[in-house]
Amino acid sequence: MDKKRFKSHEDLAIFKLAFDTAMKIFQLSKKFPIEEKYALTDQMRRSSRSVCANLAEAWRKRRYKAAFIAKLNDCVRGACRRQAEAAETQVWIKFAVKCEYLDIEQGRELYGTYNQVLSGLVNMINNPNQWIIHE
Repeated sequence: MDKKRFKSHEDLAIFKLAFDTAMKIFQLSKKFPIEEKYALTDQMRRSSRSVCANLAEAWRKRRYKAAFIAKLNDCVRGACRRQAEAAETQVWIKFAVKCEYLDIEQGRELYGTYNQVLSGLVNMINNPNQWIIHE
């Protein structure tokens, strides 16, 4: 990948995938029962959005390799001893399927997409030099 063609985090395929999937979760979760509003619905929305927000912040920290990697790790591991934001979203997806708020196919599609997101983030963490701004 040629980093020169990326002007912002919004140009990254991994960001687009994570953002689109977070929006899909938002739309699907509108149909969840009202009693899940402050539980499963909120958790799924927060963790899916957090992946995007942390990736955007990581992009702005590319001048400093350690800061860039640390922020990408927030996407993968999460801050404050939380699970990985992307992996956490996968757990909430499984709950939504088990509770029958999502059908199995919707759950599989969303879960699989987060496997792709995790793979892309780990690739960026393992190969940071192609993303770092060198002066």
